[in-house]
Amino acid sequence: MSLIVKFFVAPDDTSAGLALRAGPGRAFESLSFGNFDPEEAVVEWECLLVDGSFEELVEAGEPRIVVDQDDDGCVVFAISPRLSAALADAGPSRLHGVAASWARLRAEDSEVIDAEIAEAIVGGLAALVSSAQRQNQGVYCWVA
Repeated sequence: MSLIVKFFVAPDDTSAGLALRAGPGRAFESLSFGNFDPEEAVVEWECLLVDGSFEELVEAGEPRIVVDQDDDGCVVFAISPRLSAALADAGPSRLHGVAASWARLRAEDSEVIDAEIAEAIVGGLAALVSSAQRQNQGVYCWVA
């Protein structure tokens, strides 16, 4: 799996959708990662943080796709308000636990994510969500 994953802050879906072709660039506060499935990850994180059901979240349309492009596979999706609130409210020990649990979940599916990298991803996203909330904006993800 080789993906470019950028979580970023944007004021609304229209602004976030502009990132489809080239990514969020410098116009948006962002975090860059790679080599994991962020659409699956955000659903797993929400389940771990608020005890939801993976299947129920997927059936409810999570993550919500803002815009996608079939020919090159790029997609922009929104981080759910419920996940955003849970990440912003979680303390360091809770985020550490979620990251460790997520790394174990991925290992069960033969996807190796180092525990330190998992913690950097989950902790970094929590910080980005907190920043977005202070600006009254949302968090989105661009995948290429």
